[in-house]
Amino acid sequence: MITFEDITAAALRIRGRVLRTPTISSHSLSLATGADITLKLENLQAVGSFKERGAANRLALLTPEERERGVIAVSAGNHAQGVARHASLLGIDAVIVMPRFTPASKVTRTASWGARVVLEGNNFTEASLFARDLQQREGRVFIPPYDDDAVMAGQGTCALEMLEDAGPLDALVVPIGGGGLLSGCAVAARAMRPEVELIGVQVESFSSLAEFPGPEIMPPGGATIAEGIAVMQIGRRPYEVIKQLVSQVLVVSEREVENAITLMSEGAKQVAEGAGAAGLAAVMSHSSQFKGKRVGLPVSGGNIDTRILANTLLRAMLRDGRLLRLVMEIPDRPGVLADISRIIGEAGGNIIEVSHQRLFAAPSVQAAELEVMIEARDPQHAEQITEALREHYVVRRA
Repeated sequence: MITFEDITAAALRIRGRVLRTPTISSHSLSLATGADITLKLENLQAVGSFKERGAANRLALLTPEERERGVIAVSAGNHAQGVARHASLLGIDAVIVMPRFTPASKVTRTASWGARVVLEGNNFTEASLFARDLQQREGRVFIPPYDDDAVMAGQGTCALEMLEDAGPLDALVVPIGGGGLLSGCAVAARAMRPEVELIGVQVESFSSLAEFPGPEIMPPGGATIAEGIAVMQIGRRPYEVIKQLVSQVLVVSEREVENAITLMSEGAKQVAEGAGAAGLAAVMSHSSQFKGKRVGLPVSGGNIDTRILANTLLRAMLRDGRLLRLVMEIPDRPGVLADISRIIGEAGGNIIEVSHQRLFAAPSVQAAELEVMIEARDPQHAEQITEALREHYVVRRA
């Protein structure tokens, strides 16, 4: 098992190459959850994720002969960028294998750090098999994303900095994908603050530790917004550390992660990817467990697709009652749309989208169907807007 000395050595090794990210208290998140929330902003790293800590430490330990051979990694996102960036800083030739359907933005960002990107395989497993074969053919050094002592020690520097800057914490809540971040943070926390409760978080579809401290299970997998922790089975080295040091693993749903992304954005003014918001999702969904406690949350990454972020925020507004869709049967005559806009405006609503249908949905040739999406302050305000329209038109919620 890695030691605290491994982590402190890693901290010295990567100093100046990896940003010492801010550790901040969040009044808004504390008010929303009932806990005293402290954030470690790893979303502000150069590659937008904690992953470059482990990559920087692992690459710094390569021998001159290994550097000459070059490195290879397989990843669909953050690990790829971490390896690519730090290989470039050290003058090491790097190849990154990514699945064919990796979003173009991630491929472009990885290539921008100077790595040669190879798209191969329909999923991460197929890409991994190809990467191992390419490693053998080209004689490169493989850089694992989490199941490696040097990588784990590098990730542990996140907790080292956080506990130095935040002072006493009651709990540290950390997302689990391959387990590198939690295992490294657990070793650091046990050495610095033995009383801190260490809690891991997984998303439902990839909850291999749902029965923790019982044995691992095979999760169902599937699509998830928390793609950074979408790992079927955690690494063997991290698992040994987690079994010894971690007290609990919480499982969160897709909706809870979406709500956490929204609260992180609107409340803390921080952009977090799904994995980066998983810790907050756990605190929100288990509020009674954390009420009144000082809780540390690493915002492990901020690499979320802008379209997914926009849709997540809109879905959350819809669930909160701040977005409403109304369908109205209206007479097909001039001035009606202007009148409806006036009513909504006077009620304080903001029109987001309008669909005006004459041919297919209207019950009469003299009528039309209007569907309008409106932004409101809260559910009560939404009801006020609806009632104001019902005084003049037939209205139903869509």
